[in-house]
Amino acid sequence: MKKMNILAIGSHPDDVEFGCGGALTKYADKGHSIFLLIMTEGGMGGATSIRKSEQQASNEIMGVKNIFWGGYQDTHIQVNKEVISKIEETVNDVKPDFIFCHYPDDTHQDHRHLTQAVVSATRNIKNVLFYEGPTSQDFYPQIFIDISETLNRKLRALKAHQSQVTKTNIEDLSIVELARSTANFRGTQGRVKFAEAFSSLRLFINI
Repeated sequence: MKKMNILAIGSHPDDVEFGCGGALTKYADKGHSIFLLIMTEGGMGGATSIRKSEQQASNEIMGVKNIFWGGYQDTHIQVNKEVISKIEETVNDVKPDFIFCHYPDDTHQDHRHLTQAVVSATRNIKNVLFYEGPTSQDFYPQIFIDISETLNRKLRALKAHQSQVTKTNIEDLSIVELARSTANFRGTQGRVKFAEAFSSLRLFINI
C-alpha cells in the first residue's frame, strides 16, 4: 500500500484532536506520515507557551511527524491572500494526499474563515474532508472512520491539552467526555462502536 502524507489543519491547538485525532492516529499506525498546520497559538485560551507545549505532547501521542504554525492571532484569522498563501506554502511542503479541516458552518469565526481560505488553497488537492467540532452547526456527514482501536489515544491527546479540558462552556462536561460521546454517536450512525465523521469537499475513490 502506498504510504500517504496526511495534512490536518486547525485554527487552534486541540481543534484537530477533537475533529480527526482518532483517524490521524490510525493513519500513523499504518505507516502514513501525519502533518499538522495550526494557524494560531490559541492565546485567547491561555498562555501561548503552554498551549504550544501541550500541542507537542499531543503530537507525540498521535504520531505526528511535523507541525507547522501559522503565526496568526487567536480570533483574528481572516479570509485574505496572505492566509491562503500560508496554507498553500504548507501544502507545497507536505504534498498531501489527504487534507482535513474544520466544517464550514461553525459558530467560531476562526473556524469559518480558515475553512474558506482552505477551500481556495486546496483547489488542486484531490481529497479534502471537513471534520466536526464542538461548535459545528448543521453537520451532516457522509463519511465515517472507525476509531474504536484508537479512541483511547484520541482522548489522551485531548487530555494533553490540560489547560483546555474543562473549557467547553457546558457545566460539568469536559472536552474528553464530549469527544467520547460524539464518537459513540457517530459510531452508532456508522454501525460501529466509535467513529469520526466527515463531510467531503472532494473525495476520490480509486478502483
